[in-house]
Amino acid sequence: MIISEQEFLLFLNQNGFRYERIEHPAVFTCAESEQHRPQTPAISTKNLFLCDKKARRFFLAVTSCQKTVDLAALAPQFGVAHLRFGSEENLYRLLGVTRGSVTMMALANDASHQVELWMDAEIWPGEHFLSHPLVNTATLVLPKAELVRFFALTGHEFHLFK
Repeated sequence: MIISEQEFLLFLNQNGFRYERIEHPAVFTCAESEQHRPQTPAISTKNLFLCDKKARRFFLAVTSCQKTVDLAALAPQFGVAHLRFGSEENLYRLLGVTRGSVTMMALANDASHQVELWMDAEIWPGEHFLSHPLVNTATLVLPKAELVRFFALTGHEFHLFK
């Protein structure tokens, strides 16, 4: 499991990923993240670690910071009756991150593919995306093509939700 940002950046570099890294104070909310937003036009992402009622299926839902997410409306799209936030224990066990650092990049730690990736169809047309590199003290700007390549490298097929 990749735990540190340095290990994660080494993984990206060894695999030839293109990205821009912006360091900033620790942020825990989208509002805090906006205060340190890079000048590059990019989608600010909100990442939600979710599970079904019995915590048998896990999901990473990625949307824009500006969007309010209705879990009851998402559940049928994800093929479950109920959605709730996953526990801190399952978040760390499956993705190797803690609350405040939930990120698409943590899928690098999901080698057993227990977490399903769901992208908001409204943001997917974007060209660049902002994502934490496993820590909330930096932000990466990734071109969409690099993000798609990252998902393929980690073996995570993504689904779109509305």
